[in-house]
Amino acid sequence: MTSPEAPPSNVPLAALWMVGAVIAFSSMAIAGRELSTSLSTFELMTYRSLIGMILVLAIAGICGTLGQIKANRLRDHTLRNIFHFTGQNLWFWAVGVIPLSQVFALEFTSPLWVMGLAAIFLGERLTWIKVCAGLAGFIGVLIVIQPGSAALSPGMGAAALAALAFAITAIFTKRLTRDQSITCILFWLTAIQLVLGLAFCLYDGTMALPDAAAWPWVIVVAISGLVAHFSLTNAIALAPASVVMPIDFVRLPVIGALAFVLYGEPLEWPVVLGAAIIFGANYLNVLTEHRRSQSAQ
Repeated sequence: MTSPEAPPSNVPLAALWMVGAVIAFSSMAIAGRELSTSLSTFELMTYRSLIGMILVLAIAGICGTLGQIKANRLRDHTLRNIFHFTGQNLWFWAVGVIPLSQVFALEFTSPLWVMGLAAIFLGERLTWIKVCAGLAGFIGVLIVIQPGSAALSPGMGAAALAALAFAITAIFTKRLTRDQSITCILFWLTAIQLVLGLAFCLYDGTMALPDAAAWPWVIVVAISGLVAHFSLTNAIALAPASVVMPIDFVRLPVIGALAFVLYGEPLEWPVVLGAAIIFGANYLNVLTEHRRSQSAQ
């Protein structure tokens, strides 16, 4: 019995989706920086989740997928979103206190964390290539943060911990996608994080409202977050990850250029070199896994 043929890839369309993802991730970082002085990260996450929930329900209603929202795996949805909420708050805080290029460089370590965690929690095989990729990624992180040249800043620590939290989120997402639709996952993402955001915002009885100048940035954060992940998912569905992933690395020079123009942040060579090593480690792992899956067919 022959195995079914894989659907044909559409690299040009996948590249367009990745351009959309790069623009969306960069827009979210810029909007987060603009809001860092007027809203706390908890307040920002609350308004983002509220707008996101409205969008998810509206789009699901139009597409007729509201019936896909189920509560049979609420425990896994809750755990997933606790880690994602933690990581996103750390990421937004880091965006406001360290250069944006450093945030993005350290965020690129998330797939390496996923690789190790998948071996522990999903039973995926940990090969010597994966071990070497992990070690190379760690070297890249050391180059970015330059330990010993200056005290490790809290912002760098926050960005690194955010990458770890995003990796744990990815593990839960992989488990949930076995029987949960994208509509269901996005609904519980916005609903649970809205509750978490309100709880952390209102613990002292006060919550700041965005002013007229802040609302457009809040809307950018909410929309760009959904667009980024939707674009990335579509790109991976249309072409192999080994083709899609190099385009994602464009995020670093793009955000570096924007940060230089908007905030005067220089794109320093250790960040570029470290990020390139981290990317190379990720790409080696993706390319190896792609070739292995092709040979197994």
